[in-house]
Amino acid sequence: MGVTWAGRLVVRVLGAAVLSVLLLIGSTALAIWWNARQDSRPSSDSIVVLGSAQYNGVPSSIFEARLEHALDLYENGVAPVIVTVGGKETGDQFTEAEAGRDYLAAAGVPDDALLAIQEGADTLESMRAVAAEFDARGWHTAVLVTDPWHAMRAQRMADDAGIEARSSPTRQGPAVQTRSTQFRYILRETAAYLLYRVTGESIAGAPGIG
Repeated sequence: MGVTWAGRLVVRVLGAAVLSVLLLIGSTALAIWWNARQDSRPSSDSIVVLGSAQYNGVPSSIFEARLEHALDLYENGVAPVIVTVGGKETGDQFTEAEAGRDYLAAAGVPDDALLAIQEGADTLESMRAVAAEFDARGWHTAVLVTDPWHAMRAQRMADDAGIEARSSPTRQGPAVQTRSTQFRYILRETAAYLLYRVTGESIAGAPGIG
């Protein structure tokens, strides 16, 4: 028995749906790749460093690369304050924000030019905490410092939280060392970005969430 008209229609609709999904995934990955190569550093109220792992108060190599880039931006007059943000895992003695602040203080940044926001288990929670602090201080603009592949999602979340955000990603550290690492991060961030756009939330344990 030949394929009915209705059957052919279903096949075409399903094919179009699959193609649309693939195009969406591909265009998002391309946008993440493109944004990773941008570096916007306008004069702003603050430089916001997204947290990453720390070990007993010592930033991980990924976190250290972000902090060093933020220090460079600060020394070049991009903003008068560096904000470090991030909470801590169960059992940790230090928050990511504390570890970042202490690292920058040891590098010579004055105490009144540092602000540690010790909240956030993921990027979305962190950006919402930063936005609340910005509201309290009357700040509006920020330059975000994170890894290149994370920049688009972080900026989107900051914008959605009410911060006029630009990103200046670090070009150092493990996240940019090899092409295979870069490819893996782009895949993870593509999933995480699309998940956020669909749900408006970060979901713990989902690929790329952080």
